[in-house]
Amino acid sequence: MRGILSNSHDPAFNLATEEYLLKDYPSDCFMLYRNTLSIIVGKHQNAMAEINFRYALEHQIPVVRRLSGGGTVFHDTGNLNFCFIQSGKAGRLVDFRKFLMPVLELLHEMGLPVEYGGRNDLILEGKKISGNAEHIYHNRTLHHGTLLFSSDLGMLEQAIQVSPEKYRDKAVQSVRSKVTNIAPYLAEPLTIEAFGNYIFSGLARKFGIIAATSLDNNEREKIEQLAAAKYRSWEWNFGYSPAFDYQLNLKRGERSFQMRIGVNNGIIVQVETKAENNLENLIQPILLGKNFREDFILKTLTDQFPDCQVIE
Repeated sequence: MRGILSNSHDPAFNLATEEYLLKDYPSDCFMLYRNTLSIIVGKHQNAMAEINFRYALEHQIPVVRRLSGGGTVFHDTGNLNFCFIQSGKAGRLVDFRKFLMPVLELLHEMGLPVEYGGRNDLILEGKKISGNAEHIYHNRTLHHGTLLFSSDLGMLEQAIQVSPEKYRDKAVQSVRSKVTNIAPYLAEPLTIEAFGNYIFSGLARKFGIIAATSLDNNEREKIEQLAAAKYRSWEWNFGYSPAFDYQLNLKRGERSFQMRIGVNNGIIVQVETKAENNLENLIQPILLGKNFREDFILKTLTDQFPDCQVIE
């Protein structure tokens, strides 16, 4: 098995690396990496419905869709991500416990009373420290998870705070859990870098790996191409979302009404208002066929109809 300790903090590059190792690298491997501020949504989720879009925009937090299903997670450099990729036999490819147990054992060796949770996660004193997901490609399994070590939990809470009443869809929705960091529970202070080295060394020992390897120039070139074409694209990160309706409560003068915007493949395909036919007829040509972005919708309403207020 190959062990890779990524020196990149670019979420698009690291997620592209996972896909490359799954589909184009023939051998088993594991990788550890950290990402800069980012929100990572599951493959089958409506990205807009899972994030606090205004907060993400204000703080320049990119949203990146991963290859696996499951819920939305917040990344920063205080969070350590681990990824296992292994070949197996049909019918035995999905096995969360198989991949999580080595990590759990290493945390126990640190004296942490971590438990295996009911949602294939890791729990520390009743709070979640690790969320996990898997993706199957032919006879290979991609298992990846998070380890909250010293993340900014305030930003985490704000970034994935959603307004469910605005969106109507059949997408997979995240199950929110109380979370905590590992660092405060350690007997002795430890940096995230030292923690990452400890986890890597422990996994290497368990799998008989002598030393970490780096991606070569040929691999990096292929991964960068994939990151640019897919993981940095609006089409994948937002357009891949299932069809949904976006609803706004508006007020114009003394009249309150609702606007419904239908979105398919990330494109606005329908605009309807109740009791405001004039506004509907005027705004439809502006919005129809455009990429859906909440800030674009709100700016268009403000610019075109100054007397129209959004009711939060």
